[in-house]
Amino acid sequence: MDEVRRLVALLVVALIGATAFGLSSASSGLGVNGARVSGNTFRSELAAITATPALQCYLTALDPVSFSTGGGNDTMAASGAAAWANLRIEGISITQYAKSHLKYHPTAATLAAAETSLESELTQAAAAKQYSCPGTSAAALAAMPTEMRNAEIASQASSLYLVSKLDTTIPLTAKSMETYYASHTSSYDDLCVSIAVVPLSKVNAFAVAQAGGESVAALATQFSIDPSKTAGGVAGCFAPSSTSYISVRSDVSTTALNTFPTTPQYISDNGATDALFVAPTKRTPTPYAQAQSAVLADLQNQNASSANTVEETILYRAAIEVDPAFGRWGLNTTGPSVFAPSLPAKVDVNRVKSLTTSATSYQ
Repeated sequence: MDEVRRLVALLVVALIGATAFGLSSASSGLGVNGARVSGNTFRSELAAITATPALQCYLTALDPVSFSTGGGNDTMAASGAAAWANLRIEGISITQYAKSHLKYHPTAATLAAAETSLESELTQAAAAKQYSCPGTSAAALAAMPTEMRNAEIASQASSLYLVSKLDTTIPLTAKSMETYYASHTSSYDDLCVSIAVVPLSKVNAFAVAQAGGESVAALATQFSIDPSKTAGGVAGCFAPSSTSYISVRSDVSTTALNTFPTTPQYISDNGATDALFVAPTKRTPTPYAQAQSAVLADLQNQNASSANTVEETILYRAAIEVDPAFGRWGLNTTGPSVFAPSLPAKVDVNRVKSLTTSATSYQ
């Protein structure tokens, strides 16, 4: 995944799109607005990924598909090839846009900074997925063929520059973060919560008791099947530095103190679905120093959301070409994207290529 593209951890999200989804080209390799990656170059990149476990690991952290060797033992599974094609198209599109519309030409210094940023993003992506990649992100970049590495660094530089030009972007500086915190202090309270996990068969009875004025503790004790019921549903307190904080905050964002919401969430465990009610029982203001990590995460998400709109606009307007051997251009739930070849199914890239060649020879 992530600035303006998925490969910039602070800001980026997935970039997908083209002028008209479904557009593809029988020409070799990939193309974006006339900028090309030849078929041979693209295959050499796939080979480098399959031959480098560290590179596979970090790329999988960005896009959780298999970048490992395919069925032929000398290439990549079709799903991985399509995923890498997607990432390459995203990067080229951003680079082309920054160059043609913003007249951006990175200097040696900005490219060096972009390389450091890209390494940091890969490292953070792997840490977020709890991957123990065999080697550093710097080593993974060094293992890339020269053209591939230069292209990724250039697109990172363009992404960073483009994001800096967005009016809705909040700079991730100490001053801007503290200013944001001061305006949203209540969003970073320490939160103590209680829960009730209620079987679906008892949700109506829970609602009746809740409407009758029973307390959070009484409701949890009477209806919950969670072990916390013995303590009246007490689940603990969460500071902004907690890895669970953002999800807990979301769970209770519109709920008054010492009340369960009337509409539950639903969770599944061992094949059974139960209703989950979460109630905030105490809020305590948190100093900025302790809330900094949550503030940073919030700003990253906001910037990424702003970047999404711009990214999709850029990519919808781009002219995309994809060699059918590497995937097809189509529309998924979030927009146009490269899909693995559908026919023949579940084969690697070399197999697709050999079948295409064989079919041609019989004509």
